[in-house]
Order: sequence, then C-alpha cells, then structure tokens
Amino acid sequence: MARPRTPRALARADALPVVSVVAERSALVDSAVVALAVPVRQGAEAPAPGAGASEVADAFGLELADELAHQKATGAPGEVVEVPVSDEGRAAESLLLVGTGDGSPSDLRRAGAQLARRAGSKPALATTLVADEDPESVRAAVEGLLAGAYRVPRSGLTASGERLRDVRLLLAASGPRRAAAEAAVARAVATGRALALARDLINSPADVVGPVELAEEAQRVGAAAGLEVHVRDEAALAAEGFGGLLAVGSGSRRPPRLVEMRYEPETERRVPHVVLVGKGICFDSGGLSLKPRDAMVSMKTDMAGAGAVLGVMSAVRELGVRVRVTGLLAIAENLPDGAAYRPGDVVRHYDGTTVEVLNTDAEGRMVLADALGYADAQLAPDAVVDIATLTGAASLGLGKRHGALYATDERLAEALLAASERGGERLWRMPLVEDYRSALDSPVADLAHVPRDPHVGGGSITAALFLREFTGTRAWAHLDVAGPARADADDADVNKGGTGFGVRLLLRWLEGLGAPVRRG
Repeated sequence: MARPRTPRALARADALPVVSVVAERSALVDSAVVALAVPVRQGAEAPAPGAGASEVADAFGLELADELAHQKATGAPGEVVEVPVSDEGRAAESLLLVGTGDGSPSDLRRAGAQLARRAGSKPALATTLVADEDPESVRAAVEGLLAGAYRVPRSGLTASGERLRDVRLLLAASGPRRAAAEAAVARAVATGRALALARDLINSPADVVGPVELAEEAQRVGAAAGLEVHVRDEAALAAEGFGGLLAVGSGSRRPPRLVEMRYEPETERRVPHVVLVGKGICFDSGGLSLKPRDAMVSMKTDMAGAGAVLGVMSAVRELGVRVRVTGLLAIAENLPDGAAYRPGDVVRHYDGTTVEVLNTDAEGRMVLADALGYADAQLAPDAVVDIATLTGAASLGLGKRHGALYATDERLAEALLAASERGGERLWRMPLVEDYRSALDSPVADLAHVPRDPHVGGGSITAALFLREFTGTRAWAHLDVAGPARADADDADVNKGGTGFGVRLLLRWLEGLGAPVRRG
C-alpha cells in the first residue's frame, strides 16, 4: 500500500517590492537608498543619459559619458551598467545606468525588468526611469520592474539572500499628469500581483498543486477579490455530464474539478459578458499514450492556462473592469491507471457531442470542450476566450515568445492583438483552415479529437478546429500558449519556468472593453 503523503502548502514567491511615487526629481541624490538608477537612451552616435543624470553626476563627481564609453554601453533596452559611488553624506553605494532603447513602452518594460534583476540584492532603489514619460510608458516600466523582481518560489525551503523590497519612482510631472502617472503605477502593481500569483501556481510542484488544491486556491482568491466561486467536484461533474473532464481525470486518484468564478461590475446597466476558460492539467504524463521521460519534466506547468485565468480574475475588481467576467478553470490530472481512459474510447461531452479518443496525450482539448460547451449552453456570453498550453505544434511554428491566436470574430481578434501589444505578451493570428476539418471525422462518433491520419500536419490548427465545434455561434478566440507559457532562462520580463503568459494581455483586453468603474 502506498504511504500517504504529508500535505505541503503552496510555495509562494517572496513578496514583490513596494513601488512608491516621489514627486521631486531632486530627491534622487538625497534618497536614503543604496542604489540609484537613471535612464540612458540609445542614440545614433552615442548613448544619451536621461532624467536625473546631471544631478547624480554633479553630486558624485562623475563623467557619465566617460563611464558609458569605458563600459562600451549603447543604451540598448535592458542594458544595465553599474557604477560604484560614494559620499559620506549619502547612503547610495551604486549607480545603475539603464538602457531604455528608443523609450517605447516595450523597451521600457524590458529596461524595468533588467533593472530589477540587477538591483535584486539591494533592499531599496530610487530611479528616474520614467520621470518624464506618459502613463502607458510608466505602466509598462513598472510591470517590467515587478516581473523582473519575481523569484520562483523554493518549495519547502526558506528564501535565500537579500531581495529588492522598495522601489521609489521619481516623477517630474505635477497636477493631472502626476495623477495619471500614479494611476498607471497602481494598475501596474495590480497586474504585477496577478502575474506573480499565476507564476506561483504554475511553478509549484504537481504534488502540491493538484486539482483539489487548485480549486481551493481559486476559492481563496475569489473570497479576497469579492468574487462568487462555485466548484464542481467529481460527483457534480458526473451528474451534469462533463464527460471530457471525467475521462481525462479517471486515471488519477486526485479527481477533477470545474471552477466557476463570477465577477459583476459595480453598475446597474446591462454590460457585456465575457467568459475566460483555462486549461488546468496539473500534471500531464500523457496518460496511456505515455510521454517520454524528458517530455514529462515540465508538465507541472500544463495548468498554465488555468493559472493565467485565475491571475486575471484576482485583479478584475481592483482594476475596475466594467464588463461581467466569468472564469472557468477546467482542472484534471492526466495519469495512466487501470481506470484511465483509453485510445478508442468514445466520450460524451457536456453538450452531447460524442468524441472518439485516438491519443490520450491530447487531453487538454477534452477538458476545454466541456467548459466551452457549458459556457455556450448556460452562460450566454458575448465573447469566449480560452487559453491553454495545447499543442507542441504551436511552439514549433511560433517559438517561445508568441502565442497562437485563433478566432471566429474579427473584432475580437483585433482587440486581443492590440491588447497583446500593449501588455507585452505577443500573439500571432493563425488561420482556421476549413480544408483540415474533415481530418477530425470519425466513423464511430461525432468527432475524433485528433486527426486519424498522423501525416495531416497543422496540429495547432486542427486542435483549434476541434474546440470550435463546442462554441456554437459565439464570438470565440483560442490562445495556444504552449511556447510562451514556459521559459528555459530569464529574458527581459520573462522568468525561467512558468511565465504567466496571458495575464497581462487578457487584463489589458478586459480594461479596454469599457471605461473603468469610478470609485469614491
């Protein structure tokens, strides 16, 4: 008999640094912090130090142009040059010269992330990185700072070493411009916390975050965010006909769950209703169609879609999103067992569609099909967006920095693409090729869930075509994020491990659907 495991708590990353706004740029050199940072713009002939540079140079007797030339700095986005400084009357010990490229929001996001990494062992930092920038640029830079400051939680271990705890942004703006900048900082902080939550969940071991634990975390998050949360256990799933979730979860001793999180904005008007659906496979062994060992190592991150949706739902009220939002987390664990579903099985989904199973390692579309069918039949949404680490084919085609976007509605697709640019999580529109639909025909069921002919190709496309069958006539988009949901190394605002891809772009999209709800 297997020994019972001792439950472990979800490992959480160290708290993100507190970001505060200081109105006077002259306070930079007098800040009681050990690290100062000023921006350096990339120039045609030489890098150009920006806001606060002259004050720092005068205070510490520096020739910044010489320092940049000596270290062969260019001002490229994310480039950080450290210069030791000392003055008996001041606390500062180092000056960080941060490359901001052309000063675009994307370059500032990268600059913020790299600055946070370089300042990671320093408890406090004062910077003029966005002293003269517009609110969109301020938000991007602070999002980058918080993303770069994130550290993967050490499960069961105490955090090691010093970390960045305090970031002071020095702004030159006053009046309405300062208020707009402060609002941008607040939005960036809310987004940063949502991203960190998603990353914590995705990076946690599967023995800590299984279907039950993920559902419990959703309940905790929902209570804190003022959301209604309903969890369907295996008995409810069976009673209501969620055959896909039950089939995928049948090989695990930890039963599946469907979590429904509901957000209602503070308005009496009729507002659009959006449903977000996240794939939550807490561990994917492939089931009876077993993965090779090396392919299993990262499969604790196969719930990245559900993690992203949970992160988004944690922030919608704080960001004042004006549309109704329902988050559906389709959660299961895909393991081999005597009770596991098999190739050749025919599964009946929530909407009554029967599906022939040809590969148990294509389990994500099975759980999503149930959730999408439920959303279409019961929730009457104006738009549905699902997000999933669905196919290796998407990452083969688009690599690690772009997600694949499929959509049945042009306005929805355009809005998501625009949000992906603003949020720094890029999507690439992919076609729903109708000629490939016949590859999903089955002689024994309404559909096969993968093409019977392995040489058809277009694996990400056929997966999207399968999911489309469960969306009715709704405006629907599918985000296949198998590539960008995981990273092999730190790179700008992306951290090694689970990245939380989708949190920022989905929040930007939701914010853009209506003006924020005003408070007070």
